Amino acid sequence: MFPLLTDALLGLLSVEDVSTHAAALVYCAGTLKCLSANGSVLRRLLDKNFIGSARKLLQRLCSADATAAKAGQVLLQLTATLRNLANLPEARPLFVSLSVMSELCVVLRVHRHDTHVCTNVSRILSKLSSYPECLAALAQTPDCCRLFLDVLDQHHQKQDLVVRLLFILGNLAADSDASRLQLFLSDGAVATLLRLYDRYQCRAPPHQEDPPPTGEPPPPRERENEDVLVKLVRVLANMSVHPAVGSHLATDESCIQLLTETLELRSVSASEELMVNAAAAINNLSYYQEGSAALRRNRIAVAQLMMKLLLSSSRDAVLEAVRVYGNLSLHQDVRGFIMQHGVHRFMVTLLDSRSADVCLSACGVVTNLAVDPPNRRSLSLEGAAVKLVDCLRDLGAADWLLGGQICQALWNLGGGEALLGRRGRACLLRVLVTLSDEDEALKWVENDDLRDFHKACWEMEFLPAAQRLMKTLQPLERTDEEEESRRWDWTRMTRN
Repeated sequence: MFPLLTDALLGLLSVEDVSTHAAALVYCAGTLKCLSANGSVLRRLLDKNFIGSARKLLQRLCSADATAAKAGQVLLQLTATLRNLANLPEARPLFVSLSVMSELCVVLRVHRHDTHVCTNVSRILSKLSSYPECLAALAQTPDCCRLFLDVLDQHHQKQDLVVRLLFILGNLAADSDASRLQLFLSDGAVATLLRLYDRYQCRAPPHQEDPPPTGEPPPPRERENEDVLVKLVRVLANMSVHPAVGSHLATDESCIQLLTETLELRSVSASEELMVNAAAAINNLSYYQEGSAALRRNRIAVAQLMMKLLLSSSRDAVLEAVRVYGNLSLHQDVRGFIMQHGVHRFMVTLLDSRSADVCLSACGVVTNLAVDPPNRRSLSLEGAAVKLVDCLRDLGAADWLLGGQICQALWNLGGGEALLGRRGRACLLRVLVTLSDEDEALKWVENDDLRDFHKACWEMEFLPAAQRLMKTLQPLERTDEEEESRRWDWTRMTRN
């Protein structure tokens, strides 16, 4: 029964005229929507080229002959069926090859006053934008970012629509520099996003002096607002990877204020994803702090706020906090704050994490702290040098960027016998000699292409630092150039 019924309904979709048989099309599309909840019917629709028929109908519904009210009713049913089809992996290539996403953007533009149609279209595009081939096709749609921003501004109070559109923009901004720049250059993009940020920022009313208990889940309304902020801050973080965008946002007082306010108002236990995204945005923007008066004024406050993340039980929060410290610790006042508040002890402890990402971030902070001679003794008393040698021995050969950074940190600390002891110094030399031998260092890489990649990383990131460290294990005078090369900038290595 179902095959005959679906075939008949598909036939009606192809021939009925929306201007004269709108009611028939509404019932036909509505029936197909209900039937598509059945998996076997959904696959039959796919086999019978429903996506191709739907594309043609979308074009007719957006034509000048179709009245908005009649077209909107049909579109509501039709787009719901397309959303069900978007769940099928085998359907996604058809969405790309038939340019359905471009047609959906036309629907969004023509029917942007209809919140129900906009929501259905956003559900389809948010689903498809999670897949690289679909995201690439969407990115090629002219002015799609401007369109999404216009709909966001128009329907800013429609939380479920806003969340999905921000998710799409976040995926686009995560995809490529071209998409980041396209979004940024869309007329009024930053103003629209920051205005939306301000609307959804959950602030306690003036009469409420005591914040809710730490870790307590926010009430439903706040949770809805937080869903928006999670997606919105992700957009800002991803956009700011592009140098032109990041340098602009870093100088935007409102942007910096909203991000720091988010970190002040919330806790990791209750709002982990939002806190991590906000820290990631701050981290990316802090790469441009030299040209940002807003960041310069707030860097100690940001360093203080990062302690909330550092002291949490969330690995992601800790990692983002350490990355921020890596950038901010380029400045002496922040290094003083880190030492005064014992943050350096956390960095040394994290060298034992057995995670390359965490070790690299913590090692970067240690490298910068050791620029100041008074800090070297404090770090040594915490066992930093020994932990760095252990980390180099255990993880260095698997990550040459980390291996090179460890060598830089040890060199800054002055890693000779006085620091490590005779046995520690001998152990470090053995590790360095082994890892500096090309055959030994690369013997575990079997794939030729990977071998070339690892060799390039070994030659550029590790070998120069290792050779310099081996030389400076003997007492030598340091030049001014050597002293300057002690500094380390985390974001230079992680912005992509």
